[in-house]
Amino acid sequence: MKLPPLDYICPATLTEAIAALAAYGGNAKVIAGGQSLVPMLAFRLAAPSVLVDIGRLPDLKNISISADGIDFGALVTWRDIERDARLAQAHPLLAAAIAHVAHYQIRNRGTVGGSMAHADPAAEMPGIAVTCDAMLTIVGPTGTRIVRANEFITGGLSTVLGADEILTSIRLPLWKKARRWAFEEFARRRGDFALAGVAAFYDIDAQGLAYNAHIGLIGVADRPMRLPGVEAILDGRRIDADVILQAAAVARDAVDPADDIHAEAAYRRDLLGVLLERALARAADIVLPEAA
Repeated sequence: MKLPPLDYICPATLTEAIAALAAYGGNAKVIAGGQSLVPMLAFRLAAPSVLVDIGRLPDLKNISISADGIDFGALVTWRDIERDARLAQAHPLLAAAIAHVAHYQIRNRGTVGGSMAHADPAAEMPGIAVTCDAMLTIVGPTGTRIVRANEFITGGLSTVLGADEILTSIRLPLWKKARRWAFEEFARRRGDFALAGVAAFYDIDAQGLAYNAHIGLIGVADRPMRLPGVEAILDGRRIDADVILQAAAVARDAVDPADDIHAEAAYRRDLLGVLLERALARAADIVLPEAA
């Protein structure tokens, strides 16, 4: 399908971009990589009167690592992350998740800011952001504000981002080197959106007990979510097969996925449990007993 008639603006500065959004009073859409927006335009799921292309804005394509955390400009692409050798050590959970994002062509154009702003409940980047307590920087006519990832996404394809605001960067907390982690996802075909996915990490104290457990899910609700009940089971425990099976049972009871054309709710619930078992077993470097 062809795109609907619309105007196009390509500002040279962030100030110009925000002014353009404000001038159109909610009838403008920001475009970066366009990997989600262009299909929505083609299917008339979005019909703005103008596109504001932020692809040429300076300082939004940088990846920086410091004692404060890992900062990603909104225009950083998935291929930028794949090519940055530092990230395999600086944030291996992110690197593992990004390997599941779409297909090669889309990873060349899709951006981290676009994925966060689009807020697909099965997308990897929003899931990692929520799991890892990311902080998002938003700039608008009234200035800059910082929002936690779990507060930024309010529902399926819905965020707190105002019509005249732009998400400019995402900060992930600094990763601990000895951290145990794993990412597991299942899709019908490699690169498709996940039917369910699990991002998990925890730290180990001097007695070999887990603490600071973070368990995040994608694909099983209208937004990425954490499982505090499962995290509570893991914290203060030595992670073994019994603990993992307990955690998976609690996870299955904690989610209420919807039936859709891709999978029934019961299937997604069981799939989530299996993925969590695999993730925790991989993180703990143990082999689970086979089911009878």
